[in-house]
Amino acid sequence: MVLLRRGLATMASLKRAGKIVCIGRNYADHITELNSARPKQPFFFQKPTSSILLPGEGPVIRPRGVDLHYEVELALILGKQVRDLNLQDEQGAMDAIESYALSIDMTARNIQNEAKKKGLPWDISKGFDTFLPLSNVISKAAIPDPHNIELYLTVNGKVHQSDSTELMLFRIPRILGDISKVMTLEPGDIVLTGTPKGVGPVVPGDVMRAGIRIDGRELEEAKMEVAVEESTSPYEYAET
Repeated sequence: MVLLRRGLATMASLKRAGKIVCIGRNYADHITELNSARPKQPFFFQKPTSSILLPGEGPVIRPRGVDLHYEVELALILGKQVRDLNLQDEQGAMDAIESYALSIDMTARNIQNEAKKKGLPWDISKGFDTFLPLSNVISKAAIPDPHNIELYLTVNGKVHQSDSTELMLFRIPRILGDISKVMTLEPGDIVLTGTPKGVGPVVPGDVMRAGIRIDGRELEEAKMEVAVEESTSPYEYAET
């Protein structure tokens, strides 16, 4: 690994990330609720940087014909180049992280389910504009142990997701190690670490709130509030 950059990421720099890599099926109860197969190794896919929605940029937009679901996740923002990282190199993995953010991986569930049934790529289901709301950047010092924090998400004040990152099937060293053996991770790249159970639909008019608690204490930088609105575009998803 080669150190290429120092200093906390800025909100503007997040949209210039080279790539966003997302770990799927990393919490057992989430696998069960979606009736998916448990992976033998980290399973990952990508979202486009154009899907990023920064704080204050407005609502998540639901395209017509889409069954829109939320998935709250801890995001890693990398500060080092990572290539072929040893899967047991915990220190190397943690040193590669520059900062964190909270994210909501919005998913067009009907499109994803269709793709899974037909053996097609998932890109459309994850890639619409506004489909990745992010919190403010969170310093590493604010999260001493990323494997021991509580992620939560509410819809209209009702708690839907609330679980500890202790429940991750694959921890961060394994995640970064497996990704970096396939594709080099660069400074500024974003890695989403998977979502716990409780995912579900939102519709226009709903308001999502999400955050992180550490030992019961709310982390201010992680607080998110995002509304959902219907798209005014003529686009409407139709079966592939």
